[in-house]
Amino acid sequence: MTDIALRRRVRGWMMFDFASQPYNTLLLTFIFSPYFASAVMDDPVAAQSVFGLTVGLAGFVMAISAPVLGAMADASGRHLMWIKIFSVLYVAGAASLWFAVPGADMVWPILLVFGIGLIGMEFATIFTNAMLPTLGPRDEIGRISGSGWALGYVGGVIALIAMLTLFAENAQGVTLIGIAPIFGLDAALREGTRFVGPFTALWYIVFMVPFFLWVKPVRRVATTLVPAGAALRRLATTLRSLPQRPGFAAYLGSSMMYRDALNGLYTFGGIYTAGVLGWTVVDIGVFGILAAVTGAIFAWLGGRADRARGPKPVIVTCVAILTLVSLLVITVTPGTVLLIPVAEGSALPDIAFYVLGAVIGAAGGALQASSRTMLVRLVVVDHVTEGFGLYALAGKATAFIAPLSIGFVTYISGSQQIGILPIVGLFIIGLVLLIWVKPEGEVAP
Repeated sequence: MTDIALRRRVRGWMMFDFASQPYNTLLLTFIFSPYFASAVMDDPVAAQSVFGLTVGLAGFVMAISAPVLGAMADASGRHLMWIKIFSVLYVAGAASLWFAVPGADMVWPILLVFGIGLIGMEFATIFTNAMLPTLGPRDEIGRISGSGWALGYVGGVIALIAMLTLFAENAQGVTLIGIAPIFGLDAALREGTRFVGPFTALWYIVFMVPFFLWVKPVRRVATTLVPAGAALRRLATTLRSLPQRPGFAAYLGSSMMYRDALNGLYTFGGIYTAGVLGWTVVDIGVFGILAAVTGAIFAWLGGRADRARGPKPVIVTCVAILTLVSLLVITVTPGTVLLIPVAEGSALPDIAFYVLGAVIGAAGGALQASSRTMLVRLVVVDHVTEGFGLYALAGKATAFIAPLSIGFVTYISGSQQIGILPIVGLFIIGLVLLIWVKPEGEVAP
């Protein structure tokens, strides 16, 4: 492969992060989830509970199928085919959220299509991440991963700004810049905010074009699919090797905990601020812009730190920071900051949450970029998609823990603040398990 072709391949690969990030930024966290809680259900506590159930069930589907599909892709080389299939689910699920009409009796159908889109996004990410080792030498992988993740955050910021300024209406029926939603969308029916689904789908379609044009298979692709039975046998061989690879096993356990906790922060951040602080969709969107900007900056900086010192120090630092921030989040209410009472109507709680959100974005961006680099150091190149499938299994096998425990604790306690506590425990477990992960991995350079 020529240098020009390789550079184009790297840029095309990075465009997946740019194209897919709005599902996380707009739908999972800052626009759709708080809209769902406040307008579709009009009950933040119940919404946090059922939303957690949906994300947990989607995680279960991914957990049981990701390793097998990964093994099939590794054996056949047909990564791009799987990416196309799951891209269709992404687009269909996102676009269907247009039908989330306020107060309509469509809660479960809406959650179903949201889950379908989420599954599409997650699986497309698995197969795209598996291409990372083919993008450059081992010592460049951290920089490439960090730059890709940073570009993803940039995409999230641009998409969020576009939604807030042109489409998402506030209580007065105007956008962040004081205009009615464009294209004649009816603010009274919340069409501006509901457009977030079709907008996310269109964004993905447009910005995946460079990916499919520039990212080509690097080895011969099998003309037929590998049977599931053969993939299962291949996967079983890998699983039997885990006792001889304690660092890899520990990393799978650690990452399943801290990634589940981080996803919990992202997933329930919008619902939490809407319910506890009374923020509007526009308020939460501004919060999201701040978090995404810091995420982009520190994903890029984290990639440089990864290149200089390796991924493990970056991961340990970020998980420790996120553990502390998760505790601090619980101490912020309309009447308190760090459990200290503040004057009624004070802006301090809002300011404190903006600061905490910026830190979450920064640490989360660097953590996710270095996490996929760490995995590359721990797997054999010929089994990399299977490795990312196991990585997904490790994340999704327990992905129900954070959302379901948050939903359950919220339901039992009747408090959104107490409901966030399981996140802290997951971060701590993940941090402890990192002790057994070798900084240089277990695969020879």
